[in-house]
Amino acid sequence: MKGEWRMPPGLKRSLPFYAHKPWVKLGSPILLFEYLHETYGNIAHYQFMGTPIVFVNEPEYIREILVNQAGSFVKERTVKRMKILLGEGLITSEEPFHMRQRRIAAPAFHRQRINAYADQIVASAVTARERIVAGERFDIATASMGLSLEIVARTLFDTQVDDDIRRINDEVNTIMDLYNFIVAFPRIEMFLKLPIPGITRFRGAKARLDAVVDRLIEQRRKTVETEADRGDLLSMLLTSQDELLDADGKPTGEFVQMSDAQVRDEVLTIFLAGYETVANGLTWTWYLLSQNPEVEAKLHEELDRVLGVGDARRLPVLGDYAALRYTEMVFAESMRLYPPAWAMGRMSTKAVELGPYRIPPGAHFFFSQYMMSRTEEHYPDPLRFDPERFTAEAKAARAKFTYFPFGGGSRQCIGESFAWMEGVFSIATLAQCWRLRYADATPPEVQAKITLRPRDALHMVGERRV
Repeated sequence: MKGEWRMPPGLKRSLPFYAHKPWVKLGSPILLFEYLHETYGNIAHYQFMGTPIVFVNEPEYIREILVNQAGSFVKERTVKRMKILLGEGLITSEEPFHMRQRRIAAPAFHRQRINAYADQIVASAVTARERIVAGERFDIATASMGLSLEIVARTLFDTQVDDDIRRINDEVNTIMDLYNFIVAFPRIEMFLKLPIPGITRFRGAKARLDAVVDRLIEQRRKTVETEADRGDLLSMLLTSQDELLDADGKPTGEFVQMSDAQVRDEVLTIFLAGYETVANGLTWTWYLLSQNPEVEAKLHEELDRVLGVGDARRLPVLGDYAALRYTEMVFAESMRLYPPAWAMGRMSTKAVELGPYRIPPGAHFFFSQYMMSRTEEHYPDPLRFDPERFTAEAKAARAKFTYFPFGGGSRQCIGESFAWMEGVFSIATLAQCWRLRYADATPPEVQAKITLRPRDALHMVGERRV
């Protein structure tokens, strides 16, 4: 019964009624989130086409959704739409299939396996820094994408950036450009075979993408049983197994592996999560360092102390990771202000209680890393770039879900450790040799698609450090 529900405060009418308002703009949901937070506080609701939607910016409520009451939620519509790209990968699949896939994929992300990638990350970053020419403008977003692509090629496929990797990159970018169209198109799953221009572009890009990845999987499948461990993530995905359980949850002694289709879904998921997100995190880091010379100076001091100066300067190695603490804090603070994964969503499958509110099944819940990290209540002077927010003491003093760039609960990003290593070593390798200066006249604008990108090119000029 409708009277059973106690909804948070919010908009009185369905969202389309407010279409003329400046805070309702297709492709710019952050504007709506900002308005709801300013007007109604840390939890608010609205409706869209009869569906109740709840915006949550309260850490304890987010914990309830992702951890304490996780069994009452599934992925919501916008995430499910990503299935037409990522299939049943770790981002989009539901339980119990998701947990089985996670167990099979886990060995590929074991700490020892990830540690083995340190030298590959540094080698790729050296190549990237050698492309910089002192005094010449370049787009740091493009450069960061190129670096991340090189790292993914080495660690996921054990290859260089060849034609296949470039083709994967091109098709993923085509699909990313269509993201808002895909999300907004009503019941797009029913129209995927029709000659609608945007859908035709998506269908072609997806077919070409699948063909390249399927061929790479087929080639590796033929050799993986006879070759020594090549150490790449694709080989691990092809060889990992999961033991089946009986009705009582006991091991059966029977093991299963991923099918080629499942491997393809996970490869695309890892490619997107490991390439797009870290590249954007690095892009915003370089911009923020260029605007905060005192932070940049502290970063350089740490790099000089740990890695040496002048003729004694050396490249970072795995053993330096723990010592690059301030470098990690810089990357963490960058992802606070510009979180690559900027929002998350869930849909309730049963009645949910959040504080004094009782919300019906079928409601959609959104919470935003971008919004949470810019809330004064949790981060005083929130727009100030201050890596000291991520000392051990400062982190311990904050509630759990005031910072969650990699999600949380049982679905927390399986590649989080890899992302931190990639970010820290990439920053250290470039910053030990270069200062990057912002070269555009106006501050960059954000573009909220699958990840938080700069809307336009973000130009830098390199100054060599002696």
